[in-house]
Parts: sequence; structure tokens; C-alpha cells
Amino acid sequence: MQEKKDILSGKYPAKNHANKVVEFLKAAGHDMSNAIIYLEGQKTQMKEDNDETAPFSKKLTIFIPPVDPDSVIWSGLPLLPEEALEKYDIDEALTTDDINGYLSRSAESLKTAGGQSTAHAIPGQVANSVTFLPFDKTEFSVVKDAIERCRVVKDPYEVALIRKANEVSALAHEAILERAKSASNERELEATFVAKCIANGCQQAYHPIIASGTNAATLHYVKNDELLANRLNLLIDAAGEYSCYCADVTRTLPISGSFSKESKLIYDLVDEMQRSCFAMLKEGVLWDSVHENAHKVAIRGLKAAGILVGDEQEIFDKRVSVAFFPHGLGHYLGQDTHDTGGNPNYEDKDAMFRYLRVRGTLPAGCVITVEPGIYFCRFIIDPVLNDPELSKYIDRTVLDRFWEVGGVRIEDDVVIEQSGYQNLTTAKKV
Repeated sequence: MQEKKDILSGKYPAKNHANKVVEFLKAAGHDMSNAIIYLEGQKTQMKEDNDETAPFSKKLTIFIPPVDPDSVIWSGLPLLPEEALEKYDIDEALTTDDINGYLSRSAESLKTAGGQSTAHAIPGQVANSVTFLPFDKTEFSVVKDAIERCRVVKDPYEVALIRKANEVSALAHEAILERAKSASNERELEATFVAKCIANGCQQAYHPIIASGTNAATLHYVKNDELLANRLNLLIDAAGEYSCYCADVTRTLPISGSFSKESKLIYDLVDEMQRSCFAMLKEGVLWDSVHENAHKVAIRGLKAAGILVGDEQEIFDKRVSVAFFPHGLGHYLGQDTHDTGGNPNYEDKDAMFRYLRVRGTLPAGCVITVEPGIYFCRFIIDPVLNDPELSKYIDRTVLDRFWEVGGVRIEDDVVIEQSGYQNLTTAKKV
């Protein structure tokens, strides 16, 4: 296997990515022989994805801002064309003041080659100053879906970037483990994590979740400013982003250095949920089934702890476990933390699958998170306790011993292979 440093010593494989989109569109029946695909970089007020400004027609051209002397005074030089050619696997680097001229020349060239010239673009992501008038027709309905689907399978360069983001994230998680011994507030731990990432070349892939005690029952807790005293556990969901590629890592640890009896039961259960799901992973596995498996392991473990009572299949069919494990098992990972192509159905009437961000089978080469969790959140458990039909499956007396556990989640990033998986996450577990 080629080493990460050797892979990253080469250029970013932009042409390979562009060609994947072209081949996808051709396979879908679109004539690309006289076509150009125009993409703009994401507007600064949004952060949905991070596509480069990259129009191309049988070649890949990137457009970068021209040198503006006034801007240079304040912000320094932008990326220069010769630097772009060195950094990315592209054919040409031009400046943005030549976009319309380039598009006009491309349209004429395509017409000369014969047939209608077509410009493909994404609606809402074309600047007002850009015109496609020289083209015979424009197509705005297919490129976004093609790109999102093609982003699912990662090439070795992308996997190496995600691996690097995980390595830096592991350093930051280790720094928190050490700092937690003396810290008094969640914000001290967030500062420790962010500093370690920046010092090692990463920005934050997402807002860190540093949740102590019952705060960990909130899935995306973001306050990160409460005292640690008199609390059992600490849930850290935080990761770095390296060269626009994200890691996504969660660890849960005891603040005192050792778990309480109840916390240990739940931590071991979540660990078993993850290990059981790992054993199912390979090319072609139905992610929905892996998610179901996590719930079945959770039900078995919560019954063993005495929290759930009754028939396991009934508990599963009644979706009682969703009150303790309300989110999806994982999501695709890449340029976005919740990367594209997962085909979620947030309108699903089945509560077990409503927040499952990936539906269907997993292809080899995709990177996906595996992040089971068990939470003791009154806002989602109380309705079950107050339901005459569902409350019989929960022993309130036993449950009362677990509220202070808050929540436990363990999350790793894996790349799916033909007969298994490879774990990219190296952050230590308790």
C-alpha cells in the first residue's frame, strides 16, 4: 500500500474527479461531446460544499482571482496561476476576469467541432457577471446530482487527506485527555483542542462538542462553557479539517479518571454496538441493516442493564430504542463533514430511519462514520414513559440511576473495502 506522505507529495487529482463526473453524465445518457461544465466556488456566506471554480471542456481549467494591488496591501498575494498548476492536476490556470472570454472561445470551439454547444452549471451558483449566451443551450438540472454521487467514492489521495485529518485529530484528543485532569470548564478543553489542531495544520471540521455530564445528552451541544465539577463524564465530538477534507471523531471519558458503574455499563454497550457494526462492513452491505443491528445490540444491552424489560423483538418493532439512540449510525465523510450522496429521507415516518443520513448499499472506496450512542435525554425519553403502551418496556426505577450518565458516543471514520474496511481513526479510546 502506498504511503500517505508519498500520495500527498503529488498533485491534487482534480482531473480524475472531473472525468468521473463527465463519465457519470455520459452513462446517464447526456451527450458530452460538445459540452462544458462550469462550476463556481461556494459563496463565502455559505458552507455547503467546497468545489473549486473549474470550467472545462476536454481539459480542466481553474480560474483564480487576479492580482489586485489594493487587496495585496491588506491580504497579501492570492494563489498565482503558476502555483495553481503546481498544486492541482489541471490543464490550465487563468484569472477570473477572463471567464466570459474563455466561455465564449469554448462555445465557438465546440460549435466548430459540430453539433450544439451546451453549458452545464448548478442553479444558484453562477455569478451575475457570467454569461452563457454564446452557447446553443444551457443545462442546470444534472450536474449537482452527478457531482454529489461521484463524491461518494474517494480516490487514494482523498483517503490520504482524511487520514491526515484523523492523525491531527488524534493528537488533539490526546491533548484533551491530559488537560481534563486539571481543567475546570468545558471551554478550556475546547481551546486545547483547537490550538492543537491549528498547531498541526488543521482547521476545525465543525464546531467542537465538549459536553460534560448531562450536557452529553444533547446530540449537538455547542455551549462548551459549563463547569466540570461534580459531573461524571465528558463527551468530545471534535475533529480537524486538512486541505478541505474532514475527520469526524467522538470519544467519551470519565472526568474523574474512572467510570461509575452505570457509566461503565453504557460505555461498554456503545463499544459493543460499534464493534458489532464494524464486523458487518464491506462493499455492498446495506447500511440500513447495519443501523438496525446497532439498535438490536442496544436493546440487548439495555435489557441486560435492567433499563428495558420485555420481549426484544417487540421493543425493536415498537421503536422504543429510538428514545435512547435517536440519530443515524453514521454519514459519508469527505469535503463536508456530512458529505454528499447519502440519499437520506428526513420525511421517513419510521423514527428509526428518519435521521439516517446514508440509505442503501455502501460502495468500496466510500468513507463513512460509525458512531453509535446511548443517551439519557428527558425530552425524548419522557414521552415514552408517558405513553401507556410503550412505558411498560422501561423500568423507571432502574432508569433513574442512569440520568447522570448523560450520553455516550464513540465515533470512528472508516473506508469501505471489497471484503471489509479500514479504520482511519487513531484517537485513543478509554
